[in-house]
Amino acid sequence: MRLEKASHKAVKYACLNFHYAKAVPTYSIGFSVFEGDIWCGVVLYGGGASVNMPTKFNLRNGQYLELNRMALNGKQSSTSKVLSLSIKLIKKECPTVKMLFSYADKGQNHFGTIYQATNWIYIEDIKSSGTEYFLNGVWKHDRGRYNWGVDFRKLPKRKKAGKHKYVYPLDKSLTTICKEIAMKYPKKLSGVVESNADSRLDAECVATTLTPLM
Repeated sequence: MRLEKASHKAVKYACLNFHYAKAVPTYSIGFSVFEGDIWCGVVLYGGGASVNMPTKFNLRNGQYLELNRMALNGKQSSTSKVLSLSIKLIKKECPTVKMLFSYADKGQNHFGTIYQATNWIYIEDIKSSGTEYFLNGVWKHDRGRYNWGVDFRKLPKRKKAGKHKYVYPLDKSLTTICKEIAMKYPKKLSGVVESNADSRLDAECVATTLTPLM
């Protein structure tokens, strides 16, 4: 398996075809994933919109990134290896970054299986906020609803389910504070299927004992 910098064309195709959100997020750097000669999709990192990162961890802009998309087609041999390799590239390509963070969307029955398998630290259960509308088979945040080209008032709606927040310190000096605020990993309820791009992910996480990436 190898990762290399992704073109915007590859990013757009993967996000629109391999990810449930069917949208291209704002990103700072992206990597294409290859299993041999087979292209498997992209991994994207961006500045993110976490307002508490600077205050909680005393970080400035440019010192943290959000893992904001893993848009994969399932042809990769290991999703956790994709994540591990992408982190190594972030260390190389973005040397000022001290912290990574990401979210697992409770509205999609995501619990952060991949983050738990790769030793990220769970720090926050973010409660629901705002409203989502069901459009073209996808629950969409109400942000941008006036640009959808439909009368959103007639669409099915629900309160947002909230998210699980994980962090991954790249700078060892941040490890202690992360562990001080760490919470127990959220667990899937019996019978709940986590809707992941890689259907093999749960089996992989159960069968593999992973060493810390740090």
